[in-house]
Amino acid sequence: MEDDAPVIYGLEFQARALTAQTAETDAIRFLVGTQSLKFDNQQIHIIDFDDENNIINKNVLLHQVGEIWHISTSPADKSVLSTCYNKTSDSKVVTCAAVWRMPKELESGSHESPDDSSSNPQTLELLCHLDNTAHGNMACVLWEPMGDGKRLISLADNHLLLWDLQENCTKATISSSATLEGKGQLKFTSGRWSPHHNCTQVATANDTAIRGWDIRSMSQMYCIENAHGQLVRDLDFNPNKQYYLASCGDDCKVKFWDVRNISEPVKSLEEHSHWVWSVRYNHSHDQLVLTGSSDSRVILSNMVSISSEPFGHLVDEDDLSDPEDNHQEEKSKEPLQDSIIATYEEHEDSVYAVEWSSADPWLFASLSYDGRLVINRVPRALKYRILL
Repeated sequence: MEDDAPVIYGLEFQARALTAQTAETDAIRFLVGTQSLKFDNQQIHIIDFDDENNIINKNVLLHQVGEIWHISTSPADKSVLSTCYNKTSDSKVVTCAAVWRMPKELESGSHESPDDSSSNPQTLELLCHLDNTAHGNMACVLWEPMGDGKRLISLADNHLLLWDLQENCTKATISSSATLEGKGQLKFTSGRWSPHHNCTQVATANDTAIRGWDIRSMSQMYCIENAHGQLVRDLDFNPNKQYYLASCGDDCKVKFWDVRNISEPVKSLEEHSHWVWSVRYNHSHDQLVLTGSSDSRVILSNMVSISSEPFGHLVDEDDLSDPEDNHQEEKSKEPLQDSIIATYEEHEDSVYAVEWSSADPWLFASLSYDGRLVINRVPRALKYRILL
């Protein structure tokens, strides 16, 4: 029986990197990267959620090259992932990126936790480094959405680099790049690759600005100069509306933009009381938006007025032609009201990441710095209101 109660897992390590396993669309699976105090003692926890029994099964992979700042997974190959991690070189700390393969037996969501998974962790196979010595510190790695897992983008200091992976991901070459120029803090903090326009567009954040790039020409398409009052932390594209982008930042706000008209946001949310680190649109129902913040809260909002279904459903011409239904239609012409669906308070530390499952559209995970991972579901009443 499906239950709305949260399921909580403690990693026993500090952590800030979380991703769903994008290519896994059957089993509910998340990956978490740690920031242990012991530098070479980092791990990736593979979290399989068994929603029938409401339990978490975990497997541990060793990541012995340094603490993990960002983790993302191939859209095409369940076993392939990338990490951005710190390492010390010539007594300086640098952030590098690499592509890895997990052991074959772990690549698909399993519902068994080996009894000895923590005492007997497995190792990751290094496929290739995204060698960035010339380009500075890696902020994040973005895989081409819905791609074949052969193209990715890395953001390093003020460079945007497009990589081609060859020979089963064991070789990475830079195919083109762009450089951030101008005044202010010229260092990328985050970015998102748009699933629209044949995957030719990327949005990036640096300082208080958001920029759009056309990766065919590596040229800047737009720049929202002061998108937030303070640092922009995260971005996400609406999966169903090609020009809509969400952003969040240290001004405690979440903003929604139509990038065709960047003079002001379409909508702004001010529900968090501290920095907002993470914003994510639901992959199927884009009115559902998740945010995580240093106020230790996760907020699920219903941004229906700017969604692809502002009347609660996609309006079909045929529905409008039946005179019997006319009275009903009049009533439902009014767009639905935006609202906060729920505020989740299971965390006691900064929530650095929120992610929707790639297998179950009603399920999401959040991660706070103390290593607490919480799995929650969209409230059942709302789910049925959206579906029925």
